[in-house]
Amino acid sequence: MNKQITITDSTLRDGSHAMHHQLNEETVRTYAKGAEAAGTELLVVGHGNGLGASSLHLGQSLLSDVRMLTIAKKELKHTKLAGFLIPGFGTIKNDIAPAIDAGIEALIVACHCTEANVTRQHIRYGISHNLATYGVLMMSHMIGAHELLEQAKQMESYGAQGVILMDSAGAYVPSEVREKVSVLASGLSVAVGFHSHNNLGLAIGNALAAVEVGATIIDGTSRGLGAGAGNCPLEVIVAVLQKTGRQTGLNLYQLMDNAELIREKTNNTSPEINSVTLTSGLAGVFSGFAPLAKRASERFGVDVRDILVELGKRKVVAGQEDIIVEVALYLKQKKEGKPEDFQLESLT
Repeated sequence: MNKQITITDSTLRDGSHAMHHQLNEETVRTYAKGAEAAGTELLVVGHGNGLGASSLHLGQSLLSDVRMLTIAKKELKHTKLAGFLIPGFGTIKNDIAPAIDAGIEALIVACHCTEANVTRQHIRYGISHNLATYGVLMMSHMIGAHELLEQAKQMESYGAQGVILMDSAGAYVPSEVREKVSVLASGLSVAVGFHSHNNLGLAIGNALAAVEVGATIIDGTSRGLGAGAGNCPLEVIVAVLQKTGRQTGLNLYQLMDNAELIREKTNNTSPEINSVTLTSGLAGVFSGFAPLAKRASERFGVDVRDILVELGKRKVVAGQEDIIVEVALYLKQKKEGKPEDFQLESLT
C-alpha cells in the first residue's frame, strides 16, 4: 500500500526568487488563504533564501519575514505555518525567535550537503519550542548516497523528524534520485523528502522517482515559481501522484485555482528553461546564482554560460556569491580576452 505523500508548499518562500523577493501583502494574504483551502499541510513563508537573508547582496524583500509570516498566519487554521532558515544567513535570536512569535509551527533548517553539523543548535531550538522540525541538505548532487546518509543521520540525531534532499542546481536525473533517496529511506528512521528544480526539465520526473523509492515529503511551488527554471509545480505533481494511485490529501482543483491566482498576482511571471538555467543545471550550480552571474556577465563582457561552467568546476555553493565576480574577471583576463567555447563534455 502506498503511503500518503506530504506536500509542502514553498510558493511564498522559494517562489519569491522569481519575483526578486517583492511579494506584496495582498499576494501573501490571498495565497495563504488558497493554501488553507487546498488542505496544505505546511506553508513555508519568508525571503527566498530563508529567514534573515534579506540583503543588498541576496536581494531585499519588499516585506520583512515577520510581516509576511504574520499576514499568512491570519489566514491559516489547519495548515501549519513554517519558517525556513540557513544558518549564517539567519540566526536563532534575530530570526527564529521572532518567527516563533509571529506564529510558525514548523521550522526547516537547511545547510550545504556536507555541513549538517551547523544545524544542530537550530534544529534543537526548534524542537525545544515544540516546532515540527526538518533538516534540508542543499546541493545534494555534489556528494554520494552514503555520504548523504551520514549527513542525514546527524540531522536525525539532533531530533529532525524528516530530512529533505534539495536539488538546488536542478542537476539530477531520475536514476540519481532513485539511488540517493532509496539509501536514505532505508537508512533513516525518519521521513525522507525531495525538493526538485526544473533546470533540466526533470522536476516532476525527479519528484516522482523520489516517491517511487520511499520519499514521503515533496516540496514544490505553485506554477513551479522559483529560482532558475523554477521548482516542482504543485498542481502538476499532485495530479501525477493521484494518477499513479498515491494520496496527498489535497484538493487538486483548489491547487489549480491557486496556480491561476499566483499567475495573476505575479503578472504572469513564470520560470523557464533557457540557455542560462539549462547551463546552471548542467554545471551543477545553485539556481539562485543566475541573476548575479548575468550582472557579472554584463559588467565584464563575458558569456554568462562560461561563468556558470567555471563556477561548477570550482564547486562554488550558496554563500560564496562573491566568487562570481572573481570568476567573471578571471574569464575576462584569460589569454585572447574571450571565453572558451562551451563544451558539454567538460560537465560529464
